[in-house]
Amino acid sequence: MDAGFIIAGAVTGLVVGLTGVGGGALMTPILLIVFGISPVTAVATDLWFAAITKIAAVFVHRRGGNVDWQIVRRLWAGSLPVSLATVVSVTAGMRIGKLDWLTTAIGILVAVAAIGLLFAPTLRESARISRIADPARFKARQPALTVAAGGLLGLLVSLTSVGAGALGSVMLVALYPLRMTPHKLVATDIAHAIPLAIFAGTGYLIAGQVDWSMLLALLIGSVPAVLVGSVAAQRFSATWLRIALALVLLASAAKVIAS
Repeated sequence: MDAGFIIAGAVTGLVVGLTGVGGGALMTPILLIVFGISPVTAVATDLWFAAITKIAAVFVHRRGGNVDWQIVRRLWAGSLPVSLATVVSVTAGMRIGKLDWLTTAIGILVAVAAIGLLFAPTLRESARISRIADPARFKARQPALTVAAGGLLGLLVSLTSVGAGALGSVMLVALYPLRMTPHKLVATDIAHAIPLAIFAGTGYLIAGQVDWSMLLALLIGSVPAVLVGSVAAQRFSATWLRIALALVLLASAAKVIAS
C-alpha cells in the first residue's frame, strides 16, 4: 500500500471537510499528475473515494443542522436521472476508455471550478442584488434553475468526477445568495454529492475500472482527516483556504491540460 496515496487522501479529506470542495477537483489531478494513473481509473476510483469520504463528513454537518434538504432534493431531481442516463450510456457501449479528450476535459473543468471559487464573492453579491431587486421573479425561477444545475452536475461528474463540490458550490451561491450561509453551503453541497458520486461510480464499477487497493489507501488517509475538517469548519472561516485552493487548482489544471 503506497503511503503517498494515504497522504493524498488525508490532504484531500481535510479540504473537503473544511470547504465541501476538492473531492474530484483536487484528487483527480493528484492521481493524474503525481501518480500517473490513467484518466479512466482516476475518475472511477475518485468517484467512490468522494462518495465514501463525504458520507463521513455529512454526519458531522448534519448534526449541526446545516443541510438544506429542500435544495438537496431539487439538485437530486436533476443530477441523479442525468447521471443514471450517462452511466447507462457508458456501460451500454460508449467506450469511455478510448476518449482521448478525457484528460483535457478534466483539466478544463478543474480550471473552471478554480475560477468560480476565486470569483464566488463577486458572484454572490451580483446574485444578492438581483434577489433583492426582484424577489418574486428570482424565487419563482429558483426551483427550475436548481434542477437544471443538478442535471449539468450529473453529466459532468459522471464523465470526469469533477464538479459536485467546486462547481456545485458556485452554482448554489448564485442561486441562493441569501439562503446559503458558508456552513450551510458546505453541508448542502456535501449531502448532494454523495448519491451523485455513487450513481456515477456504478458504471465504472461494473466495467471493472475501480482500483480497490488504491481506493483503500486513499480512504485510510481521508476518513479521519475529513472528520477533523468537518468539525473545524463549524468555527473556522475558510476564505483564505478557498483562495489558496483555487490557485492550486489552477496550477493543477494547467499541468493536466499540458500533459
